[in-house]
Amino acid sequence: MTTNLPVPEVRVVQLPDGTYTYTDHLPAPPQQIVQHIHHAPPDRTVQRVALGSGVGAGAVAAGVYFGPLLVGALTAIAANLALLAFLAVALAWGVVTVVKSVGGTQDAAKSLTKTGRR
Repeated sequence: MTTNLPVPEVRVVQLPDGTYTYTDHLPAPPQQIVQHIHHAPPDRTVQRVALGSGVGAGAVAAGVYFGPLLVGALTAIAANLALLAFLAVALAWGVVTVVKSVGGTQDAAKSLTKTGRR
């Protein structure tokens, strides 16, 4: 049975203090680490914080999926409320305008006084 795994090269070297050791026990040379830090866009900040705190992939996936969904739902609700408020103002203005032009407030007051109701 043959394997295709590489065979590590083990050599014995003499250290400056005169002792011998295997090369695979020597400390590795320091690696230069380059780290790029970028500002996260607003829609990804929560996901990066979640990943940094070790929350897990489920929370990140939920944030990616439900974040824009929540923004869309809140926008739709706000648009519906704005439309309803506009309709209420327009209808109230129309009713007041019609009542004033017909003179209904004075006639209504007279008819109430004739019947004895106030």
